[in-house]
Amino acid sequence: MTSRPNQTEVTEFVLQGFSEHPSLRLFLTGCFLSLYTMALMGNILIIALVTFSAGLHNPMYFFLCNLATMDIICTSSVLPKALVGLLLEESTISFKGRMAQLFFLVWSLCSELLLLTVMAYDCSVDICFLLHYSSRMRPQLCGALSMEVWSICALNASVNTGLMTQLSFCGPKVITPFFCEIPPLLLSCSPTYVNSIITLMADVFYGGINFMLTLLSYGYIIVSILRMGSAEGKRKAFSTCSSHVIVVSVYYSSVFCAYVSPASSYSPERSKSTTLLYSLLNTTLKPLIYTLRKKDVKLALGMLLPSFSH
Repeated sequence: MTSRPNQTEVTEFVLQGFSEHPSLRLFLTGCFLSLYTMALMGNILIIALVTFSAGLHNPMYFFLCNLATMDIICTSSVLPKALVGLLLEESTISFKGRMAQLFFLVWSLCSELLLLTVMAYDCSVDICFLLHYSSRMRPQLCGALSMEVWSICALNASVNTGLMTQLSFCGPKVITPFFCEIPPLLLSCSPTYVNSIITLMADVFYGGINFMLTLLSYGYIIVSILRMGSAEGKRKAFSTCSSHVIVVSVYYSSVFCAYVSPASSYSPERSKSTTLLYSLLNTTLKPLIYTLRKKDVKLALGMLLPSFSH
């Protein structure tokens, strides 16, 4: 699409990031680098544990391995560029680079939301239909669910990115956040009605319908736990889903604050904080939550790293 008369189309953008706080540059660089390293190592460790430990070859850890892969994609699509911006004090990104970052960020975020719903369903089947769990959650079904999650979200990311490439950007080339997300990129000099409708539909599906399905799964879980007669059975049931509940609570809280709101109320400063929560802190905490709260994961870690058991 062509730009408006007397306006030059922008082909390169400046990611402002945290440049308005120069005194915090070194501190933020150290924090980002440390947390990014921890997130990568933790999620790679989970993938290695699930891959090489026979005791973890079950649906729950299969989905957890997929979740760890998505976390790596999410953090790697945002943090390296943010670190470069902190080191150079100013970070520019080309049009193609912006589209690539947007695609991988949307793909990973949507995939995580959808996969968390699948994991909630897996927990509900494990607790509510324990005797039929192995027949219901067959490896073929788990593989099909995983492929559908990746494919549906890749299609969504492709549609959003493709529509974004049709816009002309002839206004300010400074993007306030330290990465390329949809809300600030909709401030173009081209009509963005279709983009806004598609974004709203994605918000409703990923942030609304998936959230309700997750709550429905946990509703079944709560009812099943309350019906259990023994305290030991209730404790084991709660232990099965407690890690997932914590991860879902943190993740949905940050995503809702960042994205599920009208475009008119979009706040760059709020977006920076919530993005740090779900793209860095959340991905760093997930491996700790699952490894520290799961005995079989700690056992597998002790077998993989004998020194850990000491």
